[in-house]
Amino acid sequence: MTAPVGQAPTEKVPELEKPIQKKQSIWSKKERDTLKAKYGSEIIVENGSSEDVNIKQAPSDAYIIRYMYEDKVCLDLTRGTKVKLFDMYWDKFKGGLQSIGYGNGDIKPNLWGYQNPSPKKKKRKG
Repeated sequence: MTAPVGQAPTEKVPELEKPIQKKQSIWSKKERDTLKAKYGSEIIVENGSSEDVNIKQAPSDAYIIRYMYEDKVCLDLTRGTKVKLFDMYWDKFKGGLQSIGYGNGDIKPNLWGYQNPSPKKKKRKG
């Protein structure tokens, strides 16, 4: 590639990839498995950023939970009743719970996680 006189040749430099940081899982697998039975709730996004929890592709009954964990502010997007969510986070973090607010999801709760049933085979008349 030749450059015009007086200019340095331009080369395409590959973009530097940001290292993907694995976010720390605060809830153990055992705790997550028992949340539905014990509190009637589920965690959609755990320890996410503000952009992660303010998504439209979530159920409209989800709440954004703000709490302190190891001197760091964490955000979760969680489904359940407000009272049960308070109990769940208070049992885990005690005084670290800061706020429970409405999420920004716009999917109807009864359609969250819905999958179309597979078409049934038609019987052949014969």
